[in-house]
Amino acid sequence: MAGQSKVDALPPWGNAIAGSAGAVLANALVYPLDIVKTRLQVQVKRSPSSADPNPADDQHYTSTLDAISKIVKADGVTGLYAGITGSLLGVASTNFAYFYWYTVVRSLYISYRQASTPPSTAIELSLGAVAGAVAQLFTIPVAVVTTRQQTVSKHERKGLIATGQEVINSEDGWSGLWRGLKASLVLVVNPAITYGAYQRLRDQLYPGKKTLRPAEAFLLGALSKSLATIATQPLIVAKVGLQSKPPPARAGKPFKTFVEVMQYIIQHEGPLGLFKGIGPQILKGLLVQGFLMMTKERIELMFVLLFRYVRQLRAEKLQKLADLAAEKARGAAPILAK
Repeated sequence: MAGQSKVDALPPWGNAIAGSAGAVLANALVYPLDIVKTRLQVQVKRSPSSADPNPADDQHYTSTLDAISKIVKADGVTGLYAGITGSLLGVASTNFAYFYWYTVVRSLYISYRQASTPPSTAIELSLGAVAGAVAQLFTIPVAVVTTRQQTVSKHERKGLIATGQEVINSEDGWSGLWRGLKASLVLVVNPAITYGAYQRLRDQLYPGKKTLRPAEAFLLGALSKSLATIATQPLIVAKVGLQSKPPPARAGKPFKTFVEVMQYIIQHEGPLGLFKGIGPQILKGLLVQGFLMMTKERIELMFVLLFRYVRQLRAEKLQKLADLAAEKARGAAPILAK
């Protein structure tokens, strides 16, 4: 982190715990928005010029509020929290892996270059992309299962393990759990843009400042995430389409690539269909990223203070041992003199 001394710098696992804890708390607070944006992104309505006689889905949502109303009516309030266990598990594992590897590769880069100035924007984006790619390889199965849970009705919904088994049995075997991997790897530019922009804005607006105030961290996190979401929304929509059940109009035939999903959406809804659900997506991202970075900054500060306290206790203990050894040496000196 820019501006931190080596004494105060956290190890990679410290940043990883702080980041994953902040992400879990933030996502739990706004989880209903996650359900809504996923439902909006997975639905494909028929365009007026389409010759397809089949509706793309049985339920259609016209807005965020309409989606919330219909989900509550169909599944109760608990329907707004469908798949939350798997989602938070995925959030925790993804963010732990991301922040761990981001801290590792950023530290290695700075150490290798022996630079006192922060990395450039391009380098920040590249480091974030590397960390995001590594994180996605290990955590995408949880995302696939969670998306499936979020996009089926209450009567079809199964538990985390059962849904995973269904994906394995009904599609491409174990590889079905990595459906959308290519899109996810492309989408590493989203957290790369987010955290790269956050780090860059922080270095520019608060140079040398070790700890940001909650409001400052929230503002930077929300702004950086909004920029990343607008830039990557078509890929986000395509990934959701890959990981959910295919629309009825495809007669059960799953999509194979995110390009195929995008072509299908454009055919049925036009180019603007690639930006559906962007309202709740940005709102969710804005709140999550704001709360995440605000919480992460506080947890990192707690870790720094804890490490200082532990080092102080260790130093005091070593000093006592040194004093005791010196006292014994002074006591032994007269005996040796005799």
